[in-house]
Amino acid sequence: MNSILKKLIWPIMAIPAVYLAIVWNKLPEKVAVHFDLKGNPDRFGNKSELLVTTILLVAMNVLVFLVLTNIYRIDPKKYAAENKDRLVKIAFAVVLFMSGILCMIIYSASNGNINFSTGIIFSGTGLLFAVIGNYLPNLKPNYFAGLRLPWTLENEDNWRKTHQLAGKLWFAGGLLLAAVCLFLPPVAAIAVFFAVMMIIVIIPCVYSYRLYKEQKRTIK
Repeated sequence: MNSILKKLIWPIMAIPAVYLAIVWNKLPEKVAVHFDLKGNPDRFGNKSELLVTTILLVAMNVLVFLVLTNIYRIDPKKYAAENKDRLVKIAFAVVLFMSGILCMIIYSASNGNINFSTGIIFSGTGLLFAVIGNYLPNLKPNYFAGLRLPWTLENEDNWRKTHQLAGKLWFAGGLLLAAVCLFLPPVAAIAVFFAVMMIIVIIPCVYSYRLYKEQKRTIK
C-alpha cells in the first residue's frame, strides 16, 4: 500500500503546477492572492505572484512529504521506526489536502471568482484531522509527530492512553467539521471550527497531564 502511495504522491504534488500551466493564458492580469477568514480577498496581485505562490506551496508539499517520511531515521526513540508506514499515510493526506487547496486558489483566479469558500476549507481540514486521528492511537512515542508533551514522551503508557483518546476525538471532531462546515455561513463555520479544534486539542492535553500526576502519586 505504501509503495503505491509513494508513487501517487509525486503526480499529486505536480497537479497544481500542471493546472496553472494549462489555465495560464486565461488568467486576468490582476488576481486575488490572499483571502481573509470569511473567504473574501484582502490582497490582489498580478498573475506572476500566483506563479510564485504555486512554486512555494509545491516546494512546501515536497518538503513536508520528505520530512514526514524520513524523520524516523533521526528520532532517538527506540520504537520510532515502527511509525514509518503510518507517517507515509499521514504525509499523503497532508499533501493531498495542500494540493487541493492550491488547485482551488488557481480555479478561483482562472474563473474570475473573487470569493473563496471557507466552508470547503474547514470541511477539508476536518477530513484531514479525521485521517490523522485514525492513525494517532497506533503512533509510537517519538519526538516529531503526535502530542509531544513532556509527560507523554517520558512515559509510554501515558503516550498510548493520551493518543488513544486524542485519536477518537480527532476522528469524531474531524468528521463533525467535514459534515457541518459545508452548510454553515462563514462566521458560524469559523466559530464552530475553532471551538471544535480547541476541544480536540485541549482535552487530550489536560487528560495527559492528569494521568501524569496520577502516575506520579502512584510511584510515591
